[in-house]
Amino acid sequence: MTREHIAPAGTPAVAPYTPAIAVHGLVFVAGQISVDADGEMIADDFTSQARRTFTNMAAVLVAAGCTMADVVSCTTYLTDAGDFEAFNAVYQEFFSAPFPTRATVLAQLLGPGLKIESTCIAARR
Repeated sequence: MTREHIAPAGTPAVAPYTPAIAVHGLVFVAGQISVDADGEMIADDFTSQARRTFTNMAAVLVAAGCTMADVVSCTTYLTDAGDFEAFNAVYQEFFSAPFPTRATVLAQLLGPGLKIESTCIAARR
């Protein structure tokens, strides 16, 4: 099995992981959070964090030769169930019908102030 490791330019090394791995026509994107190119978390409010998280996801997908339209499954972790409505609004800025399969999980995330983390699987065309 050949695995292609994908690390787009400007991806901060905040932990020992690969931003994405492509294998058998699928791209597995590691959990993305709201950090800038220097690894600094941006914004305190949920909506800004969510937008940055999905912007980072899109950048990893582009480096893998995909777009958000190629995502077939998405798992998102939220620290506060009260952010679910705002999450759905931001999610629809980045994905459109037919939407990917999805799981949304309430979790305690690593990193002070972190409100959202999201991972996905995309299919290369």
